[in-house]
Amino acid sequence: MERLNIAVIFGGCSPEYSISLKSAHAVISAMDKSRFMPLIIGVSSKGDWFKFDGSLDKILNDTWCNSNDCTPALFSPCRSEKAVLVFNNDRVEKLKIDAAFPVMHGKNGEDGTVQGLLELSGIPIIGCGALCSALCMDKYRAHMLVKSFGINVPASFLFDKTTDIEKIFEQAEKIHYPLYIKPLRAGSSYGISKVWSAGELPDAVKKAFEYDDQAVAEENIQGYEVGCALMGNEKIVIGQVDEIRVPQGFFSYEEKYTPKSSIIKVPADISHGKAQEIKETALCIYRILGCHGFARVDMFIDMDEKIVFNEVNTIPGFTSRSRFPNMFKACGITFEKLISDIIRLGLEA
Repeated sequence: MERLNIAVIFGGCSPEYSISLKSAHAVISAMDKSRFMPLIIGVSSKGDWFKFDGSLDKILNDTWCNSNDCTPALFSPCRSEKAVLVFNNDRVEKLKIDAAFPVMHGKNGEDGTVQGLLELSGIPIIGCGALCSALCMDKYRAHMLVKSFGINVPASFLFDKTTDIEKIFEQAEKIHYPLYIKPLRAGSSYGISKVWSAGELPDAVKKAFEYDDQAVAEENIQGYEVGCALMGNEKIVIGQVDEIRVPQGFFSYEEKYTPKSSIIKVPADISHGKAQEIKETALCIYRILGCHGFARVDMFIDMDEKIVFNEVNTIPGFTSRSRFPNMFKACGITFEKLISDIIRLGLEA
């Protein structure tokens, strides 16, 4: 059987560049090479695109971007070609691909930008498309849409750099402290602050604006966080629900990647009935926001046992510590099978 050419895109001009390297290394390593031929496309932290032909270890230790292993490349905008153009000295090589798998996190990768480029080029995307990716990256507007379908969301207030600080103080008082200040479009908890009083608000706002021009003040949901991994287009497979307990602070970037106090349980230590309710809510959110291929839906369980929507990660982490593959592992799906199934779904879409 002829192998399918899958362009795996990693890196990017994003604060989450380093996480993408780890995820991409794991994905490429787990690909079934008897069925799929990875064509590795690296995007430097400055935003330059290359075809990478070096050792996978160089991706993991971030020494991949060098003249010996990299050749400038880009996706052909011609829809009939479905190809990567590689600029090798004075000639252009055209490499046909069957699909592209963006393994990029955060801005300029998970936010619909790369997905839009691929859609324009007529290249099948492994994962969510441009509109869904952009919407899920926008915390406020995703909440507003999901809320319109009767699903609980935290109280919030959207503001930007032109908003008067007194207005932000006023809205924060209405939400009540403690609350969160978050960049509107950022992942891995970058730029997020838990604010306990009005005196902490200006510094939190300043920190959020380091990552985006818009931010949200969001209600602190007392309780704990749960997540649900989903995979599919029409028929959806749902992994085990996981549960995050953070004794102090919140599930920050440091706790996600170098945990000190947070505890992640999979399966979650909850009743079967509550797990089913979480899965049904996650599936509704997956459909409402137009997800396909795969995604992770994060929610809270508040003190009254009500489910409250948090966010959707359209390209969740794929490292050995990552929640998404571990939720499927807990129901018997190996990482290698998960990657094969995800690629197949992208080719079918």
